[in-house]
Amino acid sequence: MPLLDIRELRKSYDRPAGGGAHIVVDVPAFALAAGAHMALRGESGSGKTTFLHLIAGILAPDAGRIEVDGRDIALLGEPARDRLRAETIGYIFQTFNLLQGHTVLENVEFGMAFGRGVDRARATSLLGRVGLGDRFAHFPRQLSTGQQQRVAVARALANRPKLVLADEPTGNLDPRNARESLALIREVCRESGAALLLVSHDEGVLAGFENVQDFAVLNRAQTSTNT
Repeated sequence: MPLLDIRELRKSYDRPAGGGAHIVVDVPAFALAAGAHMALRGESGSGKTTFLHLIAGILAPDAGRIEVDGRDIALLGEPARDRLRAETIGYIFQTFNLLQGHTVLENVEFGMAFGRGVDRARATSLLGRVGLGDRFAHFPRQLSTGQQQRVAVARALANRPKLVLADEPTGNLDPRNARESLALIREVCRESGAALLLVSHDEGVLAGFENVQDFAVLNRAQTSTNT
């Protein structure tokens, strides 16, 4: 059984002014094995962020099945979906989504609070692992963009997820920091045995993956429209 198994997944939004439904995601089948690393190529507006949000349970699908570690997220109520996401899935956002009023250490621990509970020793160990062992008490605004990305990586891995989702994680970084960040994400995922699903339109990023798929091919919504 794959770690992630998707069947007939569909998500649409209402167009403004009664223009009918706009189908964003229409994926008949997709699977990712435990521990596998895969990149999805997709341009801006192709629906790839919506796809990741559906997998993470941030959005509810209109139809279809999303099984993560044997549990169908689409069938879970919101509290159970939040629990599964906290315990099984790590998410690295393009804009990092750090809490600006909290320290680096607190940002990582806050993510833990929704999962198995705060483990300060693991939080400090992870921050040391990503090169921020001397930045525990700093606030995000006191860090460089590359350092903020490293906090986001530590937070995503804090609860020992089985699946890490990364949405354009190098999009806000210069080329050197992008290479270093991608290498770090993959290395830490390998060390923990986590599967990684990364989406990007950057060919430099995609070139680092052995397994790359075009999201436009997977997504029937893109083969029938120009959106």
